[in-house]
Amino acid sequence: MDGTDGVPHEPEVPAWRRPTEGEYRWPAALVIALIIGMQLVEPGRLTVHPHWLLPALEGVFLAVLVVSNPARINRASVPLRAASLALAAVASLGNAWSLVLLIRGLIAGTEGGSAGLLLFLAATIWGTNVVVFALWYWEFDRGGPVARAHAHQPRPDFLFPQMQAPELADRDWEPAFFDYLYVSYTNATAFSPTDTMPMSRWAKLLMLMQSAISLVTAGLVVARAVNILR
Repeated sequence: MDGTDGVPHEPEVPAWRRPTEGEYRWPAALVIALIIGMQLVEPGRLTVHPHWLLPALEGVFLAVLVVSNPARINRASVPLRAASLALAAVASLGNAWSLVLLIRGLIAGTEGGSAGLLLFLAATIWGTNVVVFALWYWEFDRGGPVARAHAHQPRPDFLFPQMQAPELADRDWEPAFFDYLYVSYTNATAFSPTDTMPMSRWAKLLMLMQSAISLVTAGLVVARAVNILR
């Protein structure tokens, strides 16, 4: 491609393929705080005992991450990376435990006496599941947010529409947490990829697992709630 001076210019490298300042911490921190709040309002019978344990652990990990790297996520640190993954793992464990106990209660007949309460519990677990998988997608795509900021891995695990049509995207566009949250939400509602395609095997496996969990939650819980309403 020629410039105005007649000298051939190289195509501009998109932001997601070059080193950048990194994305802001606050979107992920805000959604994680929402997870903690949802876990605290769940009935104690559906959570790991003591009821406050996992939310407290998540709060500690979140506080460490925010204090250590409060603005942009671009600081390479093994302890911070471990804390970030541990936070996602604890949130996943808590939500999986709640879902298992809820399903067991539905099968045993100890849960599901009230359609309103059942739908509230299902919405809480389903919503937390969306956020948890968004965290995993965000943490692993091209090595995580710090690795993406430093452009360590050029091959994407998730192919976003802006990567396929860069001429339609802002020159400084790069995937951030809310992009992964959208991928997680659409996968949980459509039970399949929509506009963003998984490229690596781990991404396909995670999306498969999320779709299966969402299908079970919707199938069992909503069917039981409709039964009660009838």
